Amino acid sequence: MGVTVSQTLLQRVAAGEQAAVRETIERYGSLVWSLARRHLGTSSEAEEVVQEVFVQLWQQAARFDPTLGSEQTFVALIARRRLIDRARSRARRPRPEEIQESAVAAAADRVADADDVARAAEALGALGVEQQRVIRLSVHHGLSHEEIATATGLPLGTVKTHIRRGLMRVREMLTQAAGRRALT
Repeated sequence: MGVTVSQTLLQRVAAGEQAAVRETIERYGSLVWSLARRHLGTSSEAEEVVQEVFVQLWQQAARFDPTLGSEQTFVALIARRRLIDRARSRARRPRPEEIQESAVAAAADRVADADDVARAAEALGALGVEQQRVIRLSVHHGLSHEEIATATGLPLGTVKTHIRRGLMRVREMLTQAAGRRALT
């Protein structure tokens, strides 16, 4: 494969010339490295981006058009796009402290939920047997009022009354318990 004098370095890369790839890295490596170090916090991250830029240059070398700009501008634009992509990716990733805070909050929520469930079960246990029975059939088993009436043999109006009054009583007991906890 003969190299014509008029071919640019990136055009030679696009043609598959191995020597041109090395020359591209030698010529533009410091430019890409300085851009990466200026925009990224760590050397390891900058090294990753430099590698990504040169891979992308190798893949997109055929898109270079010397009539639109210089090779240096083309290389800098690819590096800039890669740095922007990296910044966006980093912005979407939660920071380790956010993950830890989230885990602590989730654990606290689970403890609070378990406490709420225990208090609700205690309040439900304080109701009369029939009220407990119809509420459990409704809440735990998902039965409709009509299905509960059929299952228990109670009149539909009685089922509705037991559920309404029972839930009102549970809410009242939970509200009172919350008030007592707030005072302590």
